Amino acid sequence: MLLTCVGAQAYSAAVETGKRYRDAPVVLRVLSYNIHHGEGMDGRVDLPRLADIMKTSNADLIALQEVDRGTARARGVDQLTELARLTRMHGVFGKAINYQGGDYGVGVLSRWPILLVKNRPLPGSPDRERRTALTVEVETDHRRSRVQFTTTHLDDGRDVIDKVAQASYLAAALSRRDETVGILAGDLNARPDAPAMKILAKHWMDTVIDPPPDPAARPRRRIDYVLVRPATAWRTIEARQVEEPVASDHHPVLVVLERVDGASRTAR
Repeated sequence: MLLTCVGAQAYSAAVETGKRYRDAPVVLRVLSYNIHHGEGMDGRVDLPRLADIMKTSNADLIALQEVDRGTARARGVDQLTELARLTRMHGVFGKAINYQGGDYGVGVLSRWPILLVKNRPLPGSPDRERRTALTVEVETDHRRSRVQFTTTHLDDGRDVIDKVAQASYLAAALSRRDETVGILAGDLNARPDAPAMKILAKHWMDTVIDPPPDPAARPRRRIDYVLVRPATAWRTIEARQVEEPVASDHHPVLVVLERVDGASRTAR
């Protein structure tokens, strides 16, 4: 009888634990970081330094831009693979162009295994650097919630034509009719009121706020974003620019998101 009673109590505790797990909110930590091919403002290419920043952020999903694979300036290192090793995350590289005997593009690091991968070349003028958007799908270990995650790096020219074309392409290419929610993160080389951002704003919600002014009280230009869709699926818990002025010519952007739609409360 004692064993039966203990077993029943253990079973009830397990059921209650499972119920709390199912009812707990799905929270994602997302980092977007243009790593400037690993080179910091001090002129050093230092991947361990970058990896430490990423680990400190405790991000679940990381969107990387300006990543080298096997180039001369990277001394032949596959930077995405090395960062995945250093952070102990799953990683995938998205090639944009050939460069210095290797490849140059974007990358994704994920706490969870990467299930699907699609690298999409973006439209652009033939005399401009080719750009790409890397999309992965992951299934979080919390009630197996499926997330589509895209990193990209839009054209940096003053002419808005290419950026508008790239934003329009992404808005169409990343649209979904199923229950998969989406996150688009990266260096979009556009201010929040720019034409390209107005196109994306029709489909995506910007989760990042403008950074505070610099020490001279001048407004800082914001071009790094974490966008989510649908807007009703997410609540922003935290959004900030990480103050790391040396490791790259960009500051990383960290956003903490909570799923609040019906799909987040239903086990799949």
